[in-house]
Amino acid sequence: MARTFFSIIPHFPLHSTSKDGMMFSMPPNLRRKLIREIEKQEQRIAQLQADLVAAQAYLRAQQDFLKMLPRDGVENASTVTLRPTSELARAQEAIRKAGKPLHVTELLQKLNKEVNRDTRASLAGSLGWYVRRNEIFTRPAPNTFGLIEFNKYSEDEEECPPDNFGIDEKAET
Repeated sequence: MARTFFSIIPHFPLHSTSKDGMMFSMPPNLRRKLIREIEKQEQRIAQLQADLVAAQAYLRAQQDFLKMLPRDGVENASTVTLRPTSELARAQEAIRKAGKPLHVTELLQKLNKEVNRDTRASLAGSLGWYVRRNEIFTRPAPNTFGLIEFNKYSEDEEECPPDNFGIDEKAET
């Protein structure tokens, strides 16, 4: 049951008259009880305000942490797809067919696009957007773009020196 003022402090009129016409006032301990209840309520409000401040700080920390996390579906480059008929999808296919990273000029030639400053900047900017988000494309060199899937294959293979490494071919002949 919720506590109300009247459930805590019984209702007493400040002044009343008895049957014989005599005046009497409220009980003397009523004022002390009321003061104690006010102080308790003020302490409770102060505690609730402190709890609210702590909860708001915790919420802000969670929101800041959420901003640092990748958006859903972004963390896995294989889930990101390009529209099949788009210029970027065609560039992705050209890089895949070449099997190696291509310079933006080579990409434009493979896409049958005019090679000029504007088309280079446009394609490099679009590909760069995916590079910065670590999706689909990589930039192994300036204005050269590869595919993330190429990196996955090279990380799986161990880099070993060639079989004839360290053998002087001239000395054997």
